[in-house]
Formats: sequence, C-alpha cells, structure tokens
Amino acid sequence: MGRLIQVPEVDRWLEDLPSLIESVEDEWDIAVGDAYTDSTEAFVARATCADGTPAVLKLIVPRGGDAPEREIAALRLTNGEGCARLLRDDVERGALLVERLGRSLYELALPIRERHEILCATAARIWRPAPDSDFPTGAEKARWLADFITATWGELDRPCSERAVEYALECAARRGEAHRDERAVLVHGDVHQWNALEAPDGFKLIDPDGLLAEAEYDLGIIMREDPLEALEGDPRERARWLAARTGLDETAIWEWGVVERVSTGLLGTKVGLQPVAREMLVVADRVCGDA
Repeated sequence: MGRLIQVPEVDRWLEDLPSLIESVEDEWDIAVGDAYTDSTEAFVARATCADGTPAVLKLIVPRGGDAPEREIAALRLTNGEGCARLLRDDVERGALLVERLGRSLYELALPIRERHEILCATAARIWRPAPDSDFPTGAEKARWLADFITATWGELDRPCSERAVEYALECAARRGEAHRDERAVLVHGDVHQWNALEAPDGFKLIDPDGLLAEAEYDLGIIMREDPLEALEGDPRERARWLAARTGLDETAIWEWGVVERVSTGLLGTKVGLQPVAREMLVVADRVCGDA
C-alpha cells in the first residue's frame, strides 16, 4: 500500500480500511484489485467496473483540511481534459474512482526537455477560469508557503542558508501581491513527472491540488524539479524556456520556482525524502546568491 504519511487519525483509518474498501466495492459495483505501492497520502488500487471498464480507486487518508473536496472539484471542472476523468466520488469518505491511465513520465525516462514539453502542454489543458469555485487563491497559497518555510526552517535547525529563506519569502510576498482574481485560473498545483500519465490522447495529470492562481504557479513546480540539472548551467535558463514555450511571465515562473524549491526541500528533509530534498536546498542556496 506504500508508505502512508503518519497523521493522528491514520491508525484508526487503517484499521477500518478493509471495511471501507468493501463498502465502496458494494455501493459502486466495482472489484478492487492490487494496490499501487508508491502512494503516500492515500490508498490507491486498480479497480474494475461491472461493465469491465478499468479504473483506479483512491481513498484519501484523513489529515484535516479539505483535500478531498478540492481534488474532486478540480476533477469535475476539468471533466477529463488534462486530468484523469472522475467516474464516481464520495467526499465524506474521501473516495474517488477515476479512469485508469498508463505509465508515468518518470517510468518513461524521457529527456528532460521532452518531459517539460509534455508537462507544459498537459498543464495548459487544465488552465481555465473558475470564478465561482471555492479553491484557495494564489495569494493564500503564497502566504501559506511563507509560513511553512519560516516554521519548518527553524524546526529543522536551518538546513539551508538564511539568505535562501529570505529570498524565498521575498518571492512569496511578491507573488501574493501580484495575485488578481480576474486573471486567476484553475491550476493543478503539483505538475511533475510522477503525476503525468499516458492517456489515449497524450498525457493526463492525476492528484490535482486545485488552486485559483496565475498559471505560472504550475510552471514553478517544474522549476523546482530535477535540481541537479539546474546546477549544471544557468538556473534561470529553464524559466526563460518555460516562458517562451507558454507565453507566460518569466519572473513569475522564476519566483514561484524559488518558493516551491525551498518549501519542498524543507518538507522533503522533514519526511526523509533524500537525496532530492538536499539537492533542492543546495540549488536554493546557489540561486539566492544571484538574486
């Protein structure tokens, strides 16, 4: 079942998981098969519908907040365009049944530029106005990330330089101030190669966070990934390429990348996701010197 992140409610949830799976199987008339082994915040397994349609069952670990509501709402809005198609859902139980897709970009091991082309094209299919939705805004996300960085850096005894943290906080403040509701679009929130899977019409993304933000936020996720590659040359070259590829703002892409690199590096350090967390923070230390 993978390494589920431990939260206070998880032990009871794990005890009840077999009966939860059984009840969902009965109510949705599906057969649940083998679980995927790389899930960290949900039980995810292959499923087959009564008519033979292959699907995936996802049961989200309760951890507070509104993660199930946001993911379900995002999948409903995209309606299979850019994201996996939602077949059934139950917000109260954190249960989703989605279409089964193919291999991830990670499994395909494509060259980095080809991966970035695919991620840009797939994310762009999701970006759309969603003015009547109740997703967090880019401004709210920027504030949350700033608070997380400040608290976690101290908690972990400062695993990167103070200047790297200061620069990330400066970038977060600028992105929060730049938010405009009238320009905000639905963004996925976690566009990386493990979340992009083969589909009949190209690729689709899974596990959307759901935000109303500037589209550049999604490209900031691409900026934080593959940190060692960023050390090989000019770290800003990727932001320039992403901006040219999408017609979006290079500075916004760069600044979201700075914030995401530090916040994810700190989170990865906290949960033991090494060596990638360390690599992200090494890049964070380097780029703040060029700011």
